[in-house]
Amino acid sequence: MADRASETVFTYVAPSLKFGDGASAEIGHDLRTLLGPQGGRRVLLVTDAGVAAAGHPARVAEGLVAQGFEVTVYDETHVEPTDASLARAASSARDAGPFDALVAVGGGSAIDTAKAVNLLVTNGGDVLDYVNAPVGRAQAPSQPLLPLVAVPTTTGTGSESTAICVLDVLAEHVKSGISHPALRPSLAVVDPELTLTQPAGVTAASGMDILGHAVESYTARWYGDFEAKQAGQRVPFCGANPIADLWAERAMTLLSGCLREAVADGSDRRARHDMALAATFAGMGLGNAGVHVPHANAYPIAGRVRDFRPADYPDAEPMVPHGTAVSLTAAEAFRFTFDAAPERHLRAARLLDPAAADRPDGPDVLPSVLTAVMRDIGIPSGLAEVGYGEADVDALVEGALAQQRLLATAPKPVTPDDLAGVFRASMENY
Repeated sequence: MADRASETVFTYVAPSLKFGDGASAEIGHDLRTLLGPQGGRRVLLVTDAGVAAAGHPARVAEGLVAQGFEVTVYDETHVEPTDASLARAASSARDAGPFDALVAVGGGSAIDTAKAVNLLVTNGGDVLDYVNAPVGRAQAPSQPLLPLVAVPTTTGTGSESTAICVLDVLAEHVKSGISHPALRPSLAVVDPELTLTQPAGVTAASGMDILGHAVESYTARWYGDFEAKQAGQRVPFCGANPIADLWAERAMTLLSGCLREAVADGSDRRARHDMALAATFAGMGLGNAGVHVPHANAYPIAGRVRDFRPADYPDAEPMVPHGTAVSLTAAEAFRFTFDAAPERHLRAARLLDPAAADRPDGPDVLPSVLTAVMRDIGIPSGLAEVGYGEADVDALVEGALAQQRLLATAPKPVTPDDLAGVFRASMENY
């Protein structure tokens, strides 16, 4: 075969999926099928105290027990996991184990914690051994992981579809991640009924995460614009591609008719159903195409927070929820990337808001759609509102530059000055 200068191959991988009201009642049967009749029966169920209080993990555990499983519950997941919280969870699992499978019930924090626990109990080592470079040592697992069933109770994380675990690295005051195909759950069980207890503030933040997943994967660097790779160089994020585009477009269309509605009325079952479906579709797109500048910026925004406490996260330490952190620079980030793919930015705007078709084409169309959504659902109006100012720009840029795995998927090169401009323009978004 002749040498190729540009990539001609894209990859698409997703977990098995079960979707629909009541799907979570069938997890015992599904896990038994996944493991096989001789596949073991000891299960670690990973959740957090807030989700446990809502009763969802107990109901899932009951279904597992009815199928003959022994269930150990770990409910000390940290909201926005840290390297320390993941190490504690893995230590607890080692003490209580061994296990034959894991089930994660909760938001992205619970699912990401389960991914990390699965990695650490099967492969050993320290969390930072596996965290992406340059923050960590980017070591790949050498041993197979256990089957993992991911059951999201929030709409937006996408973690049930991806091969990524996101965490705060406390010593560095930055978010980073562990990224490897082995982390991808074996089965995603998406039950919209589990999201009915999600408060408005959590729904809003989660919804902006869905939106970020869809728009960023849709506007990511096209897979064919990368240099050609050898088989052993394939990575989970291969850039925008025809299959990921389908998921992203459908997710944006759904969001246009359900995000505001789900925030305004959490009991709206149609809106909850469509939010869950949008989250699933967007997760299937981002899990292969990747995300870029808004997510790279979100990591230091969340990682360096001082005293901001969001609505509807009453027991949380100071934090900026991940979806909120993604949204705070999204408008300016897409204004910056517009000239790399104008038609995709405009198409995204019109899928999210059909009325955008009546506006003159240009770099302001998508930002105006995003800021209107943020205003309507109560997202903070800029970085200043969550405690950042001009004096923080250099540190935020440094933290975003550490996310080279994400910035590599941006549709155009990103310099430190570019990031500084995006952060400064995002201090007061609207």
